[in-house]
Amino acid sequence: RRTFFIRVSPLALTELTVSLVEKMQAQEILRSLRLPEFDDLSQFFRNLPATALVGIGAFAAVVAYWFASRPKAVKPPCDLRMQSEEVEGLDGARRSVIGDSPQLLTHYYDDARTMYEVFRRGFSISENGPCLGFRKPKQPYQWLSYKEVAERAEALGSGLLQQGCKPSTEQFIGVFAQNRPEWIISELACYTYSMVVVPLYDTLGPGAIRYIVNTADISTVICDKPDKARTLLDHVERRETPGLRSIILMDPFEKELMEKGRSCGVRIQSMQEVEDCGRENRHVPVPPRPEDLSIVCFTSGTTGNPKGAMLTHGNVVADFSGFLKVTESQWSPTCEDVHISYLPLAHMFERMVQSVVYCHGGRIGFFQGDIRLLSDDMKALRPTIFPVVPRLLNRMYDKIFSQADTSLKRWVLEFAARRKKAEVRNGIIRNDSLWDKLFFNKIQASLGGCVRMIVTGAAPASPTVLGFLRAALGCQVSQRLGAGTVYRAPVAAAGLMGHVGAPLPCNLIRLKDVEELNYFASKGEGEICVKGPNVFKGYLKDEERTSEALDQEGWLHTGDIGKWLPNGTLKIIDRKKHIFKLAQGEYIAPEKIENIYIRSDPVAQIYVHGDSLQAFLVGIVVPDAEVMPGWAKKRGFDGTYEELCRNKELQKAIMEDMVRLGKESGLHSFEQVKAIYIHSDMFSVQNGLLTPTLKAKRPELRDYFKKQIEDLYSSISI
Repeated sequence: RRTFFIRVSPLALTELTVSLVEKMQAQEILRSLRLPEFDDLSQFFRNLPATALVGIGAFAAVVAYWFASRPKAVKPPCDLRMQSEEVEGLDGARRSVIGDSPQLLTHYYDDARTMYEVFRRGFSISENGPCLGFRKPKQPYQWLSYKEVAERAEALGSGLLQQGCKPSTEQFIGVFAQNRPEWIISELACYTYSMVVVPLYDTLGPGAIRYIVNTADISTVICDKPDKARTLLDHVERRETPGLRSIILMDPFEKELMEKGRSCGVRIQSMQEVEDCGRENRHVPVPPRPEDLSIVCFTSGTTGNPKGAMLTHGNVVADFSGFLKVTESQWSPTCEDVHISYLPLAHMFERMVQSVVYCHGGRIGFFQGDIRLLSDDMKALRPTIFPVVPRLLNRMYDKIFSQADTSLKRWVLEFAARRKKAEVRNGIIRNDSLWDKLFFNKIQASLGGCVRMIVTGAAPASPTVLGFLRAALGCQVSQRLGAGTVYRAPVAAAGLMGHVGAPLPCNLIRLKDVEELNYFASKGEGEICVKGPNVFKGYLKDEERTSEALDQEGWLHTGDIGKWLPNGTLKIIDRKKHIFKLAQGEYIAPEKIENIYIRSDPVAQIYVHGDSLQAFLVGIVVPDAEVMPGWAKKRGFDGTYEELCRNKELQKAIMEDMVRLGKESGLHSFEQVKAIYIHSDMFSVQNGLLTPTLKAKRPELRDYFKKQIEDLYSSISI
C-alpha cells in the first residue's frame, strides 16, 4: 500500500472536489486519485480513524448542501457572440436571432392584439384581482379591482358617447393629468369605444397645448386639477381653441369654475357625473382593431411646433411583445407583479411597461404625485417592477457612494460590488448572498425590498452606474433605447458595455450611407433606419415631417449614426443632425442655444455640450478679445485678455449674461448651461475645430475639450 501526502488549501480542495463531482462518476474519481476500488471500500473505511470519518462526513454534507442550494445561472436569450443576423435581399438589414419564425413579431399572445384586449386578458387571468392602487400620505395603498376599473371605464366611455363623442378613431380625447388611476380609466374608456387618447402635459407650455388641441380637433379634455381647467379656459376665452367644448375634472372644483366655463361656451363636469350618466345610458363596447389608431403622443421637440406621433394598437402591442420575447428566458411576469407608476404616462416608455403588467394581471401602484416621496411610496407598495430613467439611477449611485464617506468604507463597498459583479458576469442574479446581507440589503430595502426587474429607458445609462446597481440590487436590469427599436438584454453578459443592443424581434434595422459625414453602410456604418410593426405611422396632420422621418418603403430614419459590432449589436457613434438627449430624456438642439448665447456682447464663439449620461448642459466660451476688456471694466474687472479669461468672477458674470438672454428667448431650464469654461484661443479651420465653411466641428470640439468638460461636470451637482 502506498500513501500520498498532499498539501492543499481548504478552498482549493473544495473547488477540486466540486469540479470532479460535476465531471466524473464516483468510480472514475476514485480511479483518478488511485484510491481503492469499490470492492475494497468497506475495508478502506474500517481502517480510517473515527475523526477522519467524521471529517469526511462533514465535508460530504457541505458539498451536498452547496449543490442543493447554489444559485443557478440565468440563461441568456441567445448566443451572445451573435445577437442579430442579416436578412437576404434587404440591403444589409439585420434582424434579431431571438424567435421561432423569420416573420417579425406582431404579438405575444393570440388573445391580446389590441390594448383593449390586453386589459381584458389581465382581467381574466387575475380572477378580478387588484388592478390600480393609490395612497394618501402615511396611509397604505387602496386598490381598485380589475372589474371596478373595467366598469368605470365603460361607464365613462358611455357617458362621453351620450354627450356627443363618436365611437371612432376620428374621435380624439385629451387627457391632461398626472399619473393616477383616473388617467388609466380615461384611457381604457377611449379604447373600449375605439376612440384615441391624446396626452397633454405641463412642460409642453401653453402655446404647445393650444397647438395640440387645435391640430387634433380635441373637443373634450379630461384633466385632474381645476388649475389646468382654468388654463384651458383661458385659451378658449381668447378664442385660441374654438373647438374645445367640454372639460371633465377628476378633482372637486368650485362653482365659479363652472360659471367661467359657461361664459366661454365650455361645459365643466366632474368625472363622477359623466360616469353616472354612462351607467344610466350604457352603450355596447366598440372594440378597436390592431390597425386602428390608439394614441397620439406629442413631443415638445427642439424647434417649431410639437410633433404628434401616431401609434396604432398594433404598434404598442408589438413593442411590448418584443420586450417579452427577449426577456422570456430570464424573467416571466405574473399576476403577482407590482409596478410603481411615477414616470409620465404621456411618454411611451411608461406605457409600455404598464402594458406588460396589465397583460399578465398584475397591479399598478401610483405615487402620491410628489417625486420627493417616491422612496416612501415604494416602501409602502413594495413593487417588483421598477421603471427608471438614467438620471434617477445616477442619483441613486451618487447617494450610495456619498454615504461611504471614508476611503475604507468606499474600498469595502467597491470590493463587495466586485464580488457581486463576478456573479452577474456568470449569469447569477440574486439578492441573498453574503454581500447582500452585509452591504446591499439597505439599498434593496429603499426600493421596497421586492424589486426583481428594473427597466431603464428614455436615454442611455452609464455603464459604470448600470453595472454597480445591477450587482447591488440583485435583480434583472434591462435597457431599452430608441422607443423599443433596440434592446440590451437583462443578463449582464448580454449587456456588454459599448453598445445599445440588438434589434428587437419586432423590427429590422439597417444602416444607410451618410456621405457628407463619410459614413458608409458597406463599412458597417451609417444612419440607423428601422422597420417593423412597432414603428409609428407618422405625424398627425404633418406630411412634411412624416416624409422626413418615414420613407416610401416604411423605413424610419432615426438620425442616429450607428455601427455594427462583430457580435451583431449596434453602437451609436454620431448624430446626423446635432440633436441629443439629456439623461432625463429631454431633447436638446445645441445650435439653437448657441445662436442665442452668441448675442452676449463678450462672447465671440460658444460650444454647448450635452451628454446623454448627464442631466444638464455645459459650455466652452471664447470671449471677444476686442469687446470683453471694455465689458469687463464696466463691471469692475481689470487685467490683460489672458488674465480676464482666467478670472472666475468674470466667468460667472459672462454666464449670467448668457442665461439672461436664454430666459428672454424662452429657453427651458434644461436648455440653459449650468457651467462654462473660458478658452482664450479662437476655434479655427487651422486648429481643426471649424469646417472650411466655418461651421463648428462638434465631434472634434468634444474631443479637444474633453478634460475641461469632465471638470465642469464634476464641479456641479444638480
